[in-house]
Amino acid sequence: MPRAGNDVVIVGSGPNGLTAAAILAAAGLSVLVLEANDQIGGSCRTQPLTLDGFAHDICSAIHPMGAVSPIFRRLNLGAFGLEWIHPHAPAAHPLDDGRVALLERSLPDTAATLEADGATWSRLMQPFLDRWETLFSGILRPIRVPRHPFLMARFGLLALQSSDRLVRRFDGALGRALFAGCAAHSILSLDAAGSASFALALALAGHAIDWPCAKGGSSRIAEALAAYAQSKGCEIRTGTPVRSLGDVPPSRAVLFDVTPRQLERIAGDAFASAYRDRLRRFPHGPGAFKIDYALAEPIPWRAADCRRAGTVHLGGTYEEIARSERDASSGRVSDAPFVLVAQQSLFDPTRAPAGRHTGWAYCHVPNGSDADMTGRIEAQIERYAPGFRDVVLARHVMPPAALEAHNANLIGGDVGGGSNALWHVLARPLPRWDPYTTPNPRLYLCSASTPPGGGVHGMCGYGAACSALRRTFQRSMPPELELQ
Repeated sequence: MPRAGNDVVIVGSGPNGLTAAAILAAAGLSVLVLEANDQIGGSCRTQPLTLDGFAHDICSAIHPMGAVSPIFRRLNLGAFGLEWIHPHAPAAHPLDDGRVALLERSLPDTAATLEADGATWSRLMQPFLDRWETLFSGILRPIRVPRHPFLMARFGLLALQSSDRLVRRFDGALGRALFAGCAAHSILSLDAAGSASFALALALAGHAIDWPCAKGGSSRIAEALAAYAQSKGCEIRTGTPVRSLGDVPPSRAVLFDVTPRQLERIAGDAFASAYRDRLRRFPHGPGAFKIDYALAEPIPWRAADCRRAGTVHLGGTYEEIARSERDASSGRVSDAPFVLVAQQSLFDPTRAPAGRHTGWAYCHVPNGSDADMTGRIEAQIERYAPGFRDVVLARHVMPPAALEAHNANLIGGDVGGGSNALWHVLARPLPRWDPYTTPNPRLYLCSASTPPGGGVHGMCGYGAACSALRRTFQRSMPPELELQ
C-alpha cells in the first residue's frame, strides 16, 4: 500500500533525481519518486529504436563523468547491476590525411599519437592526473572555497580560458584537433571563456579512468540507482506526470529534477513574481540533432585506429570544428557540423544481434532548429568511413523537438541542462549561495540546471540532497556517502 505521507517527494527520475532519492532514503527518510514516463531514467534510457534486437541509447551514451563521479563510486552501483564497458581507447580523432589523434588511457601512449604536440599534451595533463580524484571531487561541486586551493587554482587558471587561447600551446594539427573535439562537448563557441575546462576535464577523465559505456545500455545506470534507492525503502511511481504542486502528495520537501522553466510552470504560484520571471528567463544552449543506426557491420573507418575507440570525433581540424560550434552558438546551421560518434557494440555485444552493430551520432544545431541534419552528419561519417551508408540497415532520427518530446528537460534539444556560458555556469541556475534551494523553503532544484551542470554523474542530486538534509531535516549525510 502507498504511504499516507512522505518526508520527500522527488519529481523526475533522471540520474540526479535518483541519486538524490538514494541518498535521502539512505539517511532514513521516506522518499517517493514520481516519473511522468513509463520508464525511469530521463536521458538515461535504452530502447530498440530501429530494429528488433538493437539496443540504442536514446540520449546519453558515453559516460566519462559517470566513471569519475564521486557519488557513483560511493554508492557502489556495481553491486546493483551496473557494469562499465571500457573500449580499447576512450576517443579517436581522424584527419583527412589519414593520421589519427588517439586519446588513450595511457598519457605516454596518447602523446605518441600527437607527434610534436605529445610533450605539450603531457605537460598540460600530468599535474592534474597525479591527483585526479581530488580534482574531480572539487570541480563536480558548486563554487565554494576549495578544500585544495592550490590544485584548484592551478586548474582554474587554465580552465577559465577559451579553447582558442589555450590551444595556442600546440603547434601541430593533431594536438589542436584532439583538444578541439574534447572542448566541443561544451556546446559552446570555442572562443568562449571557460570552453577549455571541458577539454581538460574530459581528457583527464579519459586518462584517469576511461570514457566507458554501460553494459546493456545507459538505462542500466538509472536501474542501478533505482535499485539502491529501493533497497533503502524508496518508492518509485512511473506514468505519473506532475503538472502542478497539486499533483504532489503531502511531504516536508520536494526536489525537482526539472529545468527552471518547468519549475516555474509547475510551482510558480509558490514564488514571488520576481523569482518566477527569473526562472522563465533561464537561458538554454544550442540543441542536438541525433541519429541511431542499425548496422550490418562495424563502421568502415579508413583509419584502423578509429576502431579502437568508443567515441570518434569527426570534423577535421581545430579551425573547422571551431567554425561549426560558432555557427550553432550563433543561431546558424553548419554545412559541415562537428559530429560525435559512439560505437558501443564494438565493445558491448549485448547491443546488437550477432554480427550486427549499432551506431550513435549527433551534432550541435541552434536551439529548437528544425533543419534536417541527416545528410550533413552522414557526409561527415562518409568522409572518414567511405561506404558507411552501404552498411546502414535502418536509422532513427531525433531532431531537437523529438529529444524534448522524449525528455521534457531537453528544451529545444539542449542536452546540457542550460547554457554553458561561463557567467551562467558560475551562478547556475540563479545567483544564490546554495544553488539547490529556492525562496520557498520546502522546494529544491536537483537537475542538471544546478551545479555542476550537464553529464551523467549524479552530483546535482547529491548537492540538492545535502541541502535538503541540512535545511529541512537537520540531518547529516550518511557517513558511507559523505564526500571529502
